[in-house]
Amino acid sequence: MKLSLILRAALVAFVVCIAGSAARADEGQVTLVIFKAGWFVGGSGGKGVLTFRGHTYALTTGGLDYGLVFGGSQTTLQGRIRNIRQPSDIEGVYGAAGVGVAFGAGVRGIVLTNPNGAVLELAGKQLGLMANVDLSGLAIHLNQ
Repeated sequence: MKLSLILRAALVAFVVCIAGSAARADEGQVTLVIFKAGWFVGGSGGKGVLTFRGHTYALTTGGLDYGLVFGGSQTTLQGRIRNIRQPSDIEGVYGAAGVGVAFGAGVRGIVLTNPNGAVLELAGKQLGLMANVDLSGLAIHLNQ
């Protein structure tokens, strides 16, 4: 009887610990301005900000595109990042396969995940002349 009570208490403590760690995951707001150019192989770079728990953090981005890439564009994306516990969880490489065309102004939306489990949900406007059918990677770095 006493062993059963101890096992129950241990199980309850374990569940509370797991639930507590999952509950600490939070979300923040992200704005990115990305410049992209390419001719079959493309590159991108930019900057942005993360607003998380009342603080603002500077971000830099960079990446490569491989496939059919032609042109140049500037994309301004805004949205949220989910499933982060600290600002550095935004860091990492986000991969995507994409198809897109922009002549002048266009609208773009994307959902990406990094190896830390952070989920970026972004939408915004793209300006320029860009056509792409590619695999791309976007690396985000937190400036400290």
